Amino acid sequence: MSEAQTNAGAQAAGSRSSEGAAAGARGLSTAKLAEQLRANPLVPLMVAVAVVIAIIIALLLWARSPDYRVLYSNLSEADGGRIINELDNRGVNYQMGSGGQALLVPSDQVHSLRLQLAEQGLPQGGNVGFELMDDQAFGVSQFAEQVNFQRGLEGELSRSIESLGPVNRARIHLAMAKPSVFVREREPAKASVVLTLHGGRSLSEGQVDSIVHMVSSSVPELSADDVTVVDQAGRLLSQRGGSSRDLDGTQLAYIDEVERSYQRRIENILTPILGSQNVRAQVAAQIDFSSREETSERYGPNQAPNEAAVRSSQLNTSYRGGEELAQGIPGALTNTPPGVAPSPINQPLDEDGNPIDDEQLAEGGAPSDLQHSNVINYEVDRSIAHIQHRRGQIDRLSVAVVVNYREETNDDGEIERVALSDPELAQLNRLVRQAMGFSEARGDEIEVVNSPFTLDQEEFEQRAWWESPELRAMAISAGRYLLIAFIALLLYLLLLRPLIKRYTEQPLAAVAMPEPGLRTSVGGPEEDDDSHEQLEDESTYEPPRKKRKSSAYEQQLKDVREMAQEDPRLIGMIVRSWIQKDEGKS
Repeated sequence: MSEAQTNAGAQAAGSRSSEGAAAGARGLSTAKLAEQLRANPLVPLMVAVAVVIAIIIALLLWARSPDYRVLYSNLSEADGGRIINELDNRGVNYQMGSGGQALLVPSDQVHSLRLQLAEQGLPQGGNVGFELMDDQAFGVSQFAEQVNFQRGLEGELSRSIESLGPVNRARIHLAMAKPSVFVREREPAKASVVLTLHGGRSLSEGQVDSIVHMVSSSVPELSADDVTVVDQAGRLLSQRGGSSRDLDGTQLAYIDEVERSYQRRIENILTPILGSQNVRAQVAAQIDFSSREETSERYGPNQAPNEAAVRSSQLNTSYRGGEELAQGIPGALTNTPPGVAPSPINQPLDEDGNPIDDEQLAEGGAPSDLQHSNVINYEVDRSIAHIQHRRGQIDRLSVAVVVNYREETNDDGEIERVALSDPELAQLNRLVRQAMGFSEARGDEIEVVNSPFTLDQEEFEQRAWWESPELRAMAISAGRYLLIAFIALLLYLLLLRPLIKRYTEQPLAAVAMPEPGLRTSVGGPEEDDDSHEQLEDESTYEPPRKKRKSSAYEQQLKDVREMAQEDPRLIGMIVRSWIQKDEGKS
């Protein structure tokens, strides 16, 4: 074996021996430290105090921990990552709940965080609007441009629908219309809407109809009958145009409002007379929602000529007499020889309207012609009426009113119910007629009945003050701190107090009870007798009689104090003997 290998082996053995020595030293120091800790009587007390303080601090942190509420739920992975990153930047504590589907934040920061995140466009919800058209590449095809436009339109409609209160998320599928020059090949547009509602929320018929009309009004050539609305449970919310439903939600709401209005009128006018709990009214209204327009034109009978209004009058008079000259168009008729009788149409007439023959014409001289015509047009009596009937007119009202018996005190001082008299019922009937606007032509009906009520009056009592949510939250918060105080008191009484009493009584007991037969010399040989006498006095010393009862600890402490005041020299000798005894043992 070489010298280098020998030196290396020696060094390794030396290092192992030094490591073993160090380990042994550490073991001895640890054992010595443990022995010192066990010998020190205050170590368990300190440990107990530390444990109690730690428990109290943990309970206080639990009591002051904030109440977490849902900030957003059903988030996509992309939106969840963006929101968590923003919360980390703001230093907001958050928790994940419902299997990672819900994001929880302290309840006092929910509303402010929602507004702040909404300002930054979070959560986006995966809906892309018309901002998709901002990054159009140069030379994009017409098909790709149409697809991007359709995606942007779907995203904008989804955002609009998500702004409604009950709607959490919305997704829209559009099938755009396909125009064609042939009527048979034209395809109308269609739309499908899938809604995810908040927990415990629902959409009324009016809200569903508003969503349908909003989508149909935003897409070209899309009718409301071709829009389908479905919720997350697969329930069909929209109704087709061919359904059996006659009234939509708006009309039903209008009927309810009309009935409630008349009901409030009747109850308001009867409450001051009978009391708020002594009258009930129900109204049934029949309302016509049809839309009609009428146009009528009427002609009156002819009136007398003197009373009728003249529209136009035309008077024509023509007179011709003397020798007849050549007239007419030159030709065969003009050259006809005289003596030919004229045609009956142009033959002259006498005063009686009879035609004049040739002899009379010869006797009377030259013929004459007189023509007279008078045309008068009278105004025709005509009236035109155009009537447009209003939708929502009340066709008929039916009112039922129930009045409770009147309470009266009899001769014995007891309260009994008495029916109303006929004049009182008649007066109430008249009041109800006036309040509802009773109309016999409309066919209204009214019935007022007097009957005892059996309703429990406790149903109408207001909520007690101790049932308010604010008081309950305050009580829960105060209960937490009271629980912490109770636990701290138990820890003190069951753990700290016994330890403190145990480790504080032992030194005093040792001082109060000196070791028997203790004999030691304080000074030189000259003081031995005095010391012996003092020890004998110590062994025979009896503390003064107590005037009242006390515990052993207080009694011993009192005895030691009295002993120190009466004979300090004796106490000094006892302590000196203990010191010498400990030095002899060491």
